[in-house]
Amino acid sequence: MIKLKELPDLERPYEKLLLYGAEKLSNAELLGIIIKTGNKDENVVTLAQKVLSIKNNESVSKENGLRDLLDVTVEEFMKIKGIGKVKAIQLKAVCELTKRMSVPVNEINIIKSSSDAANLLMEEMRYEKREKVKLLILNSKNNIIRIKDISYGGTSFAVVEPKDVLMEAVKSEAPKIILLHNHPSGDPTPSKADIEVTRRIKEAANILGIELLDHIIIGDGKYKSIINI
Repeated sequence: MIKLKELPDLERPYEKLLLYGAEKLSNAELLGIIIKTGNKDENVVTLAQKVLSIKNNESVSKENGLRDLLDVTVEEFMKIKGIGKVKAIQLKAVCELTKRMSVPVNEINIIKSSSDAANLLMEEMRYEKREKVKLLILNSKNNIIRIKDISYGGTSFAVVEPKDVLMEAVKSEAPKIILLHNHPSGDPTPSKADIEVTRRIKEAANILGIELLDHIIIGDGKYKSIINI
């Protein structure tokens, strides 16, 4: 095992962040900064890779999505060799902060129309180079409870599964949702796939007692509501 201190300075997470910026670090390197130290058999980055694969039991060399960590308990973190109680608590605290930071709005935000929802996320989504799907989770009075990223796709489409959308609403015990995604081309005209996935999600939501208020496609400075198409 190569210890972290044996690596060249520019390959160590702390030094890389200072020199290149946090956005240049891998998930494992960022997590390694939080964990701080490895164990006798693994350096901190290798240990971080093991944390990232905790839900899937995959090879520690593969980095999985960080979203899986949000549901990991302190006890589950502690099952990893090298993650004691203190480190497990620190990881759980970071996960909770991440969850809260994903909600950039507060309860005074009320969605009264398609334009309210579109304008809320227009500047964030209009310049995306790939399709990104977001979900507005609302209470019974149309206050925004939270905004969640659902999927991130290619230049022409993102895979949207009804179960992924509705799982987030069920977790929040939310009665209403609004789905949004962007078209990197800038043209918000819906495709057949857009219309079909809207129909599927609406039908599944109805079964669960959740109302899909809208599905909005974000273009370059313009949008299209397709809920009634």
